[in-house]
Amino acid sequence: MRYAMAICLALGTMSGAHADDGTMVYNNPVIRYSMPDPSVIKANDGYFYLYATEDTHNVPIYRSKDLVTWRYTGTAFTDATRPMDFVPNGGIWAPDINYINGQYVLYYSKSEWGKTWECGIGVAVSDRPNGGFHDAHKLFISSEVGIENCIDPCFVRVDSCNYLFWGSFHDIYGVQLSDDGLSIMEGSEPQKIAGGLIEATMIVKHDNYFYLIGSAGTCCEGANSTYRLVMARSRNLFGPYVDRNGRSAIGDHFSPLLNKSPEVYGPGHCSEWVTDDAGQTWMLYHGFQANNVDAGRVVYLDKITWGNDGWPQVQGMRPSVESEVPLFGELAGITEKKTNAESYLIHNVEDGGYVRIDSPDNNLFSWQLYNISGRLVLNGESRNMAIVDTSMIQRGLYMIRVNGGAGVHCEKLLRQ
Repeated sequence: MRYAMAICLALGTMSGAHADDGTMVYNNPVIRYSMPDPSVIKANDGYFYLYATEDTHNVPIYRSKDLVTWRYTGTAFTDATRPMDFVPNGGIWAPDINYINGQYVLYYSKSEWGKTWECGIGVAVSDRPNGGFHDAHKLFISSEVGIENCIDPCFVRVDSCNYLFWGSFHDIYGVQLSDDGLSIMEGSEPQKIAGGLIEATMIVKHDNYFYLIGSAGTCCEGANSTYRLVMARSRNLFGPYVDRNGRSAIGDHFSPLLNKSPEVYGPGHCSEWVTDDAGQTWMLYHGFQANNVDAGRVVYLDKITWGNDGWPQVQGMRPSVESEVPLFGELAGITEKKTNAESYLIHNVEDGGYVRIDSPDNNLFSWQLYNISGRLVLNGESRNMAIVDTSMIQRGLYMIRVNGGAGVHCEKLLRQ
């Protein structure tokens, strides 16, 4: 049941710990629930928000300050805002989150197994990073543009222009978008930049090169998955991209970046790359835990270093088990104003009639639900998390108030 899953998701992940020498370290995976195809953005509130293929219904969103400790914060869509006209069947895959012209813009894939000419890419917008996406509509369907299996969008902004890249084992293409990113630029035609070896395009700019990161192999077969990250680079956004030996990516030549390990099967489909406050580069991606394959494609974090030849590399070309944490704020020697302290998170549970309250600590907190006239309707106490059953109250506008060690937090609640 999605309700039961939501309770599990609320438990979060482990924080960083100290190694024997006092260094702060974390253990992979950083999210232990199935969150395939992660996409991440640092929002205006200072938090990172991570979106994933909807193994959790309506596109799950997690939030973090440090890329290590993640808290579930809701979904991009609800059943009411879900793009049912564009995705009537199948799932919403491989979201790509961006901030364009003052709003959060989410690209996503419409996909069903085996229906490669019916899939496509859509877009939706929100004024906040933790949900509320609306005005969802299609950009294009595979059959409309004559390119098979149009999924896995990747937005890139270069020289004040917007571009979208996509593709899954039927060549990688890119096209220029409108200034608001919500449609294809009039007169722009898709251009091929790589062959059909890869999917899950991520384009990263470093120094004077664009690096095309892709995933080759099979993504979703548990211990038998052959997924892995490969790369090529170019001086220009639209290529030509070549591997370390100068061979063309259009001819399916790529150099390895990340392979499986005894602990992780099928690592791939990386997120946008993140730079911490110490200038280090980090990458999130999914993979199967060798000791818990049934958990699905969980989220890993690893540091990217840059070789003398300019190419990115992951230590040992394998997922890490334990690693030093990213350096943000005080860990990087930066004194932060304590204006973004963790507070309570309040969000609806998808299967209706429930509201979940997540606490940032394990201290006792109380909650009260008031109607529009200020009359107390429900109340209670809890630690870590509370599930508020609103299924028996009348429809209308309410106020929910939470009070505890993390302060006082109030939000409006619409019972539909």
